[in-house]
Amino acid sequence: MMALAGNLILASVMVIFTVIVHFLGLLVLLRLLGSHGRMVDHWHTVARQCALLIMAVLGIVFLHTIEIWSYALLFMALGAVEGLEPALYFSTVSFSSLGYGDIVLSERWRLLGAIEAPNGLILFGWSTAFLLSLMGKLRALEHDWLER
Repeated sequence: MMALAGNLILASVMVIFTVIVHFLGLLVLLRLLGSHGRMVDHWHTVARQCALLIMAVLGIVFLHTIEIWSYALLFMALGAVEGLEPALYFSTVSFSSLGYGDIVLSERWRLLGAIEAPNGLILFGWSTAFLLSLMGKLRALEHDWLER
């Protein structure tokens, strides 16, 4: 029973941590996109939109990388996975909900590993919504530009 409570507490802390990282990261990304958007105002609209979208995608990849590494480092610190490469591999496969199952955590930590999957799924969904919103705004800019 104590192991279950420890897993749930640790998993909850990781979910809270990754959600905060994601939220703050998206805020920073919005600021960067806004400032870079003003810096490239003289660019052709299509080139500007492409540059902003590429920046957004790379920023989101960076955020997910931080979140995956956080889980991997936790698994290594707990001794749940031996070595950096296997920990990163397991974390990436779990975070993306791919779940190959070729690396399996012991019973002591498997609940923590299982909770990483819905955490990653929610954060990927949030990233997708962010990109769709950005693309919608860029279309609005394009539309304004076409009507001038």
